[in-house]
Amino acid sequence: MHKPIKYAEKLLTYAAGAAWTVFDRVNQIHRNPGFTPAWSEKPLLKSWEKVKPPLGWPRETDSLCPRCVPEIRKKILDGATPLDVLYSQRPGEIKAKIIERDGKILMVKDCPIHGHFEDVMAIDTAFFKHLEKVFPGRDIRAHNDEKLHRHGSSTITHGRGSVLTIDLTNRCNMMCDPCFMDANQVGFVHELSWDDIRKLLDNAITIKPKRQMSVQFSGGEPTLSPFFLDAVRYAREVGYTSVQAATNGIEFAKDPEFCRKAAEAGLRYAYLQFDGIGNAANSHRKVGNLFDVKLRAIENLYSNGVDIIPVITLVNGINNEQVGRIIQFALDNPKKIPFLSFQPVSFTGRDEEVTDERRTAQRYTLSHLAHDVKNQTGLGEPARDWFPISFISTFSDWSDLVHGPEYGWGQLSCGCHPNCGVGMAVMVDKETGEKVPVTAFINADRLAKDVARINDAARGKWLSIIGMALAAARNYDPFQAPTHFKLSDWYQKLDKTFGATGKSYGNVSKTRTREDIEQRRRDRWNFLFIAGMWFQDLFNYDFRRTEQCIIPYATQEGEISFCAYNTGVGWRNIIEKMHMTASLTKWYEEHGRHEIFAGGKQVPLTSREHGLVLREEIITNEEQHDLDRLGIAKNAREEKMRARDAKLKEQQENERMMKLYRQHVLKEQPGPDLVQIGGAKPVPATAEEREEVGSFGD
Repeated sequence: MHKPIKYAEKLLTYAAGAAWTVFDRVNQIHRNPGFTPAWSEKPLLKSWEKVKPPLGWPRETDSLCPRCVPEIRKKILDGATPLDVLYSQRPGEIKAKIIERDGKILMVKDCPIHGHFEDVMAIDTAFFKHLEKVFPGRDIRAHNDEKLHRHGSSTITHGRGSVLTIDLTNRCNMMCDPCFMDANQVGFVHELSWDDIRKLLDNAITIKPKRQMSVQFSGGEPTLSPFFLDAVRYAREVGYTSVQAATNGIEFAKDPEFCRKAAEAGLRYAYLQFDGIGNAANSHRKVGNLFDVKLRAIENLYSNGVDIIPVITLVNGINNEQVGRIIQFALDNPKKIPFLSFQPVSFTGRDEEVTDERRTAQRYTLSHLAHDVKNQTGLGEPARDWFPISFISTFSDWSDLVHGPEYGWGQLSCGCHPNCGVGMAVMVDKETGEKVPVTAFINADRLAKDVARINDAARGKWLSIIGMALAAARNYDPFQAPTHFKLSDWYQKLDKTFGATGKSYGNVSKTRTREDIEQRRRDRWNFLFIAGMWFQDLFNYDFRRTEQCIIPYATQEGEISFCAYNTGVGWRNIIEKMHMTASLTKWYEEHGRHEIFAGGKQVPLTSREHGLVLREEIITNEEQHDLDRLGIAKNAREEKMRARDAKLKEQQENERMMKLYRQHVLKEQPGPDLVQIGGAKPVPATAEEREEVGSFGD
């Protein structure tokens, strides 16, 4: 039995529908041109002006050869090939086709030197088609950016960006597999100076369109940088409203006082590495008590006013069974977990030389995520409730329109390619725990079309707000909404997100106080966003995605697409080597060795207590064994050790056969066998082998 207010709201939605029909018809008469805001040098785009890259299938795109690129990169690093080829030529580039085969979407490509490559893009064609169908088009073209966006075919050409990433250091206090940057194993330290950090932050805000900038400090582990707190503080000073740290949480778990200092400096979000529920589910990271570390980090950060976003790298056969458990953990703790970011594995960095067998077994796509969420939690229909994160850009355009031409920063607009990122929103009642996918009670497709028509008319602030109020009401179904959710709550969520009316829900600027933080947290409704962000590797690389990247890296050589930096032609390897701070040996001589937690080593914690809800039934007590049953290596380290053992076995077999040949064919008499004295063992030759015996770091 529905509450009486639900019936009253249903009548309101009918009235809003009728009023919308009249409003829209009048609003389309003599539409205004788009104005040029202060944060741009080009006018706001109309919906029909938003161009789209080639979509659908079959289609052709520009990609890279997974074998040519590492060879070219090595020649550049060795000085045999000039860096200029990356600016003036297209080394390693080949054509690729996106096709359907056996109910899957594939990327297939052929290199004239290295042959045929193919990989899975999606296991659900309806899901893939839906994402591309509702993609609203590319954001405004980047301009006034020639000094920072200048990287040949890897150049970002569209969009205002979403999160600027700055790697403060390539040092890390862990030795993970996977690791897209190969931290601790490149033989040198690349660490930004204070002057570097200030310059990168200052440069970023010169780009037009000027972004509603979130800046994320990353690494390595950013908290190891001596300038971490200063960087957070300065980013807030120059106007970044959302300052984040991509962290493994170790330093935050060890020291509550460090959390307090970070919060006071202006840290708003911690993007916390989080692979599963229980220490067994995190065992592939080789830290004995890593889940305990995560719980303490969440507790310390939240109690000091920093919000936490768990970031889950998903590897098929390693932790894909954790999807439902992690979502349940977030649902059980809606006051402390407002957002989840799932990231399907990218075979790059430490995993760039992955074998075809392991890549096929471990490949995980956004479509895998949508189906795992449904199968493990019962939430959402893949082709109904999941949308490209660029879907939000229509609503961002409305916010830009409402804020007017004098507003200093553009609204956050996640204008990436529909194959890059997806999301499903779930409305969670913090008091009762009830949860409902937002698209179960909001007709998102029609609402976006309504809002696009409001934007195209380009009226003033209040007419645009009235239009949104009517559109939001007519696309709202009170009977499908959570029990205690009201139309007024729906309006409030929209206003809190886009700041349209000017009402304060808690200040988020550099002057925000702890009371502002608590005011925002008092909202009864948690808009839990379950996001999937799939970064490219050389096997599925698509330059159409790179061109509209929303997560650029700020570097000493300009701002570079996330995928072009970490994969692609490998700008990270080149730039860090160009601007390296010191060799590892020199760094250790001057600074000593920082502590590394690996090989099962435990992080010392002052307490394991926490106030989080943790159901016994979702705790994992043993690691996932899918790959063991298939006989497939779990990571690059294991793959290399197997290859080494196979080579040694082959060598021993060759020696045995040669011995038999000499003895039985050449009739040579066998000599005395040599005996090794003292049981001496060979010194591990690689960083992976040194880590296995615990000799890397202190």
